Amino acid sequence: ASSIRESRLESRAQTRELEMLGVRALRHTGRYARVGIRDRNKYTWPNGKKLAVYIGLNVEEFSYHHPGTLGANIGGTPPDAHREPDVLNWGWRDHGNRVGVWRLLDVFGELGVPVAALANTAVYTTAPRIMEALRENRAEVVGHGVTNAERQGAWSEDDERRMIDEATAHITRVEGRAPSGWLGPWISQSPVTLDLLAECGYTYTMDWAIDDQPVLMATRSGKPMVALPYNHEICDIPAILAQKVGARDYGDLIIDAYETMARDCARHDWPLVLSIPLHPFLCGQAHRIGHVRRALEHIVRDGGDDIWFTRPGDIVQHVLSLPDGTLPPPPTPYAPPPLPEAPAAQTKRVVHCDALAKPLEPFSQVVT
Repeated sequence: ASSIRESRLESRAQTRELEMLGVRALRHTGRYARVGIRDRNKYTWPNGKKLAVYIGLNVEEFSYHHPGTLGANIGGTPPDAHREPDVLNWGWRDHGNRVGVWRLLDVFGELGVPVAALANTAVYTTAPRIMEALRENRAEVVGHGVTNAERQGAWSEDDERRMIDEATAHITRVEGRAPSGWLGPWISQSPVTLDLLAECGYTYTMDWAIDDQPVLMATRSGKPMVALPYNHEICDIPAILAQKVGARDYGDLIIDAYETMARDCARHDWPLVLSIPLHPFLCGQAHRIGHVRRALEHIVRDGGDDIWFTRPGDIVQHVLSLPDGTLPPPPTPYAPPPLPEAPAAQTKRVVHCDALAKPLEPFSQVVT
């Protein structure tokens, strides 16, 4: 605790020194403490486990032939495919819900590893058997918006709250319990997303890839949110589509990350979180699934009793049960930065899925 206080005092002194020199202070979110991992309090995972590992399986629904919305052509699109209807990219993603997800669920079941479903609620209607299978496997359902054809970051606060409420109510109605975690569609956030999530009953978010440990974040209500590690370098979309990592190398990437983090845990006694975010349309492909299996088999076999293969909600529940002050507390009171002017409304929200039994009420804005 003393090291945390010293770090805060040092940071404030540096800011004052810069201001005295006429240097404009850098802007920060004001949401979390700036404390490096070597200066934090030590704690352990349940039963003395060294490294927590979770799989985040993104289960998503995209928009087909709705020009001006976020369709399936975001990320990895060939230059000649920016046309509507974009059957190439639509089919690629739908293959994930028709084939890829079942390959991945087979691997998880055979290895006996738990999984979290980061699910658009439209999937309950468009591919209900997927959600049934996840429920049978006792997967945790994490809120992930209604569809992946929209970004909440550009909406008004009222519209964003309504979308979060809509997704939350749908999951609660079907699963019998409210989700505790959230990943924004396209990892999109507005200046008030964390505040809205806290007010809607959420305890953690995966949108902030700022650390290898859970981090407490301030909200306007005073209720802290936990930023759970969601590694964008391990996530298959940035790795495979942006960095052009091959199938075999992607399996090696997961293994390398595990081995480094396991060493860090042993050497420094750090309780770390290894997140493995996967998308069925990528890692469920026939030429990649074997390398995902190889990586997970390596972690299970090598980690033994030192690995806590778990669900994200269990990780958050554990850190919230620790004595106050174990995790660096967020700044209090939280002072929200000035909000930018809301974007001008352009059109009503598009109902992205014709198969929805009950059409969604239109929002006042649409994401572009």
